[in-house]
Amino acid sequence: MELRNLHALVEVVRRGGFSQAAKVLFTTQPNVSKAVRQLEDELGVPLLDRVGHKSQLTDAGRVIYRRALSILTESEDMLAELDELRGLRRGLLRLGLPLFGSSVLFAPIFALFRSRYPGVEISLVEHGSKRLEELLRAGEVDLAASLTPVSEEFEWQDVRAEPLVALLPSGHPLAGRSSLRILDLASEPFILFDEGFLLNKIIMDSCARHGFQPSVAARSGQIDFIVGLVKAGLGIALLPRLMAEQRQQPGLHFVPLNEPDTVWHMALLWRKGGYLSHAAQAWLALAREAHPAVQLNAESGPGPAGSKA
Repeated sequence: MELRNLHALVEVVRRGGFSQAAKVLFTTQPNVSKAVRQLEDELGVPLLDRVGHKSQLTDAGRVIYRRALSILTESEDMLAELDELRGLRRGLLRLGLPLFGSSVLFAPIFALFRSRYPGVEISLVEHGSKRLEELLRAGEVDLAASLTPVSEEFEWQDVRAEPLVALLPSGHPLAGRSSLRILDLASEPFILFDEGFLLNKIIMDSCARHGFQPSVAARSGQIDFIVGLVKAGLGIALLPRLMAEQRQQPGLHFVPLNEPDTVWHMALLWRKGGYLSHAAQAWLALAREAHPAVQLNAESGPGPAGSKA
């Protein structure tokens, strides 16, 4: 059943005839007659009792006319809602952000998105990168932030790349160095994040490339607790430079890690070939505004160039 045929019937009734309806519909009287006849043939019942130049609704016609008014109204409302979605006056963004780094990287984007698109609801979940990728794979979030390298099942957009720094308690023999190699830390007890954090894999892979497996003194999902454990002398930790700089305090010393291939590189992911809503596209555009280029400064060594899988 085509909407244009229902529209033709409604206008014939509203305007009192086929010719008058044709003017409103910007077509010809034969086209209007054909549309109503097609509707009658499809339904198998006469809808109009044609008497001379006048047409009156049959009993079946009154039922169809009433339903047609409702259907056409719903259709107009549906198109209006789609226009609002395209214009981001309403909608839903399902966003997955990591527990680590979001306050620095994504809080400003969150605030800007809210100010520009107040009618779009944001459903936010926070987990480690591994869990966020699982949610994205299952279609439970539209976008998820995670670390590179990225699985081929996802498309991705750069956010930020940061070198790692070693957190050492003040007075540590290595605290006075201008930079460190990962091998310099081989005999140190490491304080790592919980298993769900991909930063652990970056650190462990770097150690493996240099031929050792670190001794793990403790694990935690809370960065401030990890900093506290380092300050107490339990071990050393490796953090992205940006996050470490925010936690400078007496009793701690930060030394850059001189390992160009050991980088914390955050990206925004979505399912390859999946539908990307207007709200998700708007978030990605704001992320590009906030983080226009991914590169490491010269003294930290070369990092991964901005790219897209």
